[in-house]
Amino acid sequence: MEPADTRSDDLQTLHRLGYAQELLRRMSGFSNYAISLSIICILAGGITSFQQGLCSVGGASIGLGWPLVSLFALAVAAAMGQIASAFPTAGGLYHWASILGGRGWGWVTAWFNLIGLVSVLAAINVGAYDFLSSTVLPQFHLFPQALGEDAEWKIKVFWVVLTTFSQALFNHLGIRIVTKLTDFSGWLILVVSVVLTGSLFFWSQHLDLARLVTFTNFSGIPESAAVWPRSSSLLWLFLLSFLLPAYTITGFDASAHTSEETVGASENVPRGMVRSVVVSGIFGWVMLSAAILAAPSLDAAAEEGSGAFGWILAKVLPEALNKALLVGIVVAQYLCGLATVTSASRMLFAFARDGGLPFSSRLRHVSLRRRTPPAAVWTAALAAVLFSVYTPLYTTITAVSTICLYISYAIPIALGFFAFGRTWTQMGPWSLGAWYRPLAAVSVAGCLVLIAIGIAPPNELTIVILAGILLVLGVIWFAVERRRFPGPPLGGLDPGRQKAIRQAELAVGEAQA
Repeated sequence: MEPADTRSDDLQTLHRLGYAQELLRRMSGFSNYAISLSIICILAGGITSFQQGLCSVGGASIGLGWPLVSLFALAVAAAMGQIASAFPTAGGLYHWASILGGRGWGWVTAWFNLIGLVSVLAAINVGAYDFLSSTVLPQFHLFPQALGEDAEWKIKVFWVVLTTFSQALFNHLGIRIVTKLTDFSGWLILVVSVVLTGSLFFWSQHLDLARLVTFTNFSGIPESAAVWPRSSSLLWLFLLSFLLPAYTITGFDASAHTSEETVGASENVPRGMVRSVVVSGIFGWVMLSAAILAAPSLDAAAEEGSGAFGWILAKVLPEALNKALLVGIVVAQYLCGLATVTSASRMLFAFARDGGLPFSSRLRHVSLRRRTPPAAVWTAALAAVLFSVYTPLYTTITAVSTICLYISYAIPIALGFFAFGRTWTQMGPWSLGAWYRPLAAVSVAGCLVLIAIGIAPPNELTIVILAGILLVLGVIWFAVERRRFPGPPLGGLDPGRQKAIRQAELAVGEAQA
């Protein structure tokens, strides 16, 4: 149990930022770290997108590409941590951009973050189905593909709907059960990845370390459904492989979105983000490197396309162990989606709390009994289902989610770069000091590179989606929101806001009693 003065400091900080303590603040530092670790989930993105690395330049995509992008993600997490420590609120990125650059930047950041979170939830659950149908179920002699394309599509939609809505149900029931599940998820990810890595090394017939630094052109493979179009440029293919770690090591903003539910948020939130990236980067690199080294043939693995990782496991591991690990991976992928619903719903709640969304009065509502925002939870789940049905191509979903999330990360970081030491002078207890600006510059530059990579073939639809997003947001902002949207409460609280905060906290206290 955290000391009472820590909880008092959290409450005072929240009041200073203009908000009432409506959500239940009970998450420990470990729980805050675990929710980001659960969303990053190297057993989800690292496995379901494995082919995006392998089928670009082979082993070098993991041996060299993964650690390079992990360092970039660490720079982003550290820069975000600096801001999160100063402004620990739910929907943090939107609030940070508003404080550091104005309500217009905050509004744009909110929408990119929301779209990124919704699309990443869709990617997680669509990817989980693809992994289940192509890798797990065949191990138990079940073949959904044999039912025909139309029937399999219906099964896929049913899976995504059932999975997403069940994840929403757990979130609806309260942060207590979500915290227990994400704490379990954090340990499950580490245990399964360690056992999987150790098993691959133990049963491998050979370990050729040169594979991890060898560039092999696997573009255009497999011919029936090429992961990447044929290209003669190894440099471009190497850049395309960055989408694997970039997509996997994202979602660590969950620690910021649960700030108002975390005890000692000013210190535990930035720590949670940075630790989740460090642990995921290291464990993911070792695990995927083990798969590259243990594969009987990288050429044969690349021919399997999206089934490459499962093919390696089936060829290397004993059948019983392989099945057990696959079940553990599927459970981790489900909990990854569950944690993403938490993150997306808190962003919806925070944005609606300031009047930024249609039906904001409903979306900002917090259940007095469970201290969760139920309308925001179910809206996030429904939006993810609709997006996954509209955009069934997995690589496009992952590209959209990666780009949108990193844009929402880059905006407040860039604004902080210019505001640092000028309009932004009050830092939190977790601070990078003079390192903030260099890391901020690296973060923004890296995000621009990711955008360029993410709109490349076969993800041409990504640029259409992004252009549509920018057009729609521009029209809505200049036509309506520029005059209507007030933004977060900045510059102190007026008496009316203070009274509203006291009434909200009194109602919560009475409900809890």
